[in-house]
Amino acid sequence: MSLLAGLLALILIIIIVALLFRILRSGIALVINAIIGVILIYLINIFNLMSIFGRPDIPINLITILISAIGGVLGVVLIVVLNLLGISLAY
Repeated sequence: MSLLAGLLALILIIIIVALLFRILRSGIALVINAIIGVILIYLINIFNLMSIFGRPDIPINLITILISAIGGVLGVVLIVVLNLLGISLAY
């Protein structure tokens, strides 16, 4: 193996590792946001905070998990506001 081929292989491996690290880092952030969002929605439902405003509990389903995973705490605030406006995210 020539020196040039070895250097190209090393550069290619570094690029692949950097891309995998970036993908995994963003994936871990989405999982953490989803867990925090589900916990917040669960706490809102446990303490019946939506019943204060005369609204039903917020459903925990794929749509609410995706919104909270992408938006984090602001996603949960968006879900609560939509529920207060009467827009149900249940499917």
